[in-house]
Amino acid sequence: MDYSKLNIHRKNFDSQVNGQTVGLYSIKNKNGLHAHFTNFGQRLVALYVPDRSGKFEDVVLGFSNLKAYSKEPFNYFGSVIGRYGNRITKGRFQLNEHTYRLAITHGLHHMHGGPQGFHNKVWKVEAGTNGIVFYRTSPEGEEGYPGNLDVRVSYLLTDDNTLKISYTAKTDKSTVVNLTNHSFFNLNGEGNGSIEDHVLHINAHEYTPVDEYMTTLGHIVSLKDTPMDFFNPKAIGRDIKSDHPQMRICDGYDHNYVLGKADLVSDDMQLAATVFAANSGRFMEVFTTEPGMQLYTSNGLDGTLFGKSGKSYERYAGFCLETQHFPDSPNHENFPTTMLHPGETFSSTTEYRFSIK
Repeated sequence: MDYSKLNIHRKNFDSQVNGQTVGLYSIKNKNGLHAHFTNFGQRLVALYVPDRSGKFEDVVLGFSNLKAYSKEPFNYFGSVIGRYGNRITKGRFQLNEHTYRLAITHGLHHMHGGPQGFHNKVWKVEAGTNGIVFYRTSPEGEEGYPGNLDVRVSYLLTDDNTLKISYTAKTDKSTVVNLTNHSFFNLNGEGNGSIEDHVLHINAHEYTPVDEYMTTLGHIVSLKDTPMDFFNPKAIGRDIKSDHPQMRICDGYDHNYVLGKADLVSDDMQLAATVFAANSGRFMEVFTTEPGMQLYTSNGLDGTLFGKSGKSYERYAGFCLETQHFPDSPNHENFPTTMLHPGETFSSTTEYRFSIK
């Protein structure tokens, strides 16, 4: 691979973080799709996918060097999120009659595993031609969580142009787990404008609304007659500036969707979403074993960050489709459980499938 033409250089990732070796790793499939990762936060740094003319472009937001990722501890670009994706209200939950207090993020709640969550850890690596595995043990008490948690996450580029992500975890003490990947996509290419023209379908009729602090209210409500409804495909930007109270709180989309099979408890995959960018012709399908998915439309970007292409990331420069269990599930018995006990294995799979329309 000629990294000079991709604006990604291995030397910009070769480093030490807290005495642990960090590097850049690459996988590819027979069709030419290729992906680059760093084991700092096991971030998906770049993902090259062809458009309708056969031109390969990077479709995920991110940076061209480790230093930039290190300077932005809460950017989450391309990283694995854990131990718990999304928010836990006030950073507290009760398990086996004990109240656990987690690290607080942004002043009020626990979010995305805490300030020193999985996105800020160096992972061990096993790399192959078309697949890569990251693994580590999250020790007892890390960010306040109980139990030693052994985590493995594998990424595979299949010959049908799918990026398959498989998560497993085991614990020696009852705990809670909710893992996801926080890649920001732009199907017209990283840095190539807004994603407002992307046409999105989400296989959901319900969602979990949030309060003024963007943590869940704890109940499930209908999407009908709301701007959050994407069951019938529509452009992401059509209602993104709606005056709906939920849209005002989030300044765009940042909501958890209850997928078609909300009671899914098996390893069956279900369609979560599809996205189409007419300019490039790229079409992405998201399949998952998870019961929920967070749609986030980069509402917090403001043009001050510059990505791999050297272009600034403005608001709505990318979208995230984070497959997950629901926010704050440990505090809501009506939500699918995120508990993991000794002797059990947490298992989750998500696929991002790419094609041309």
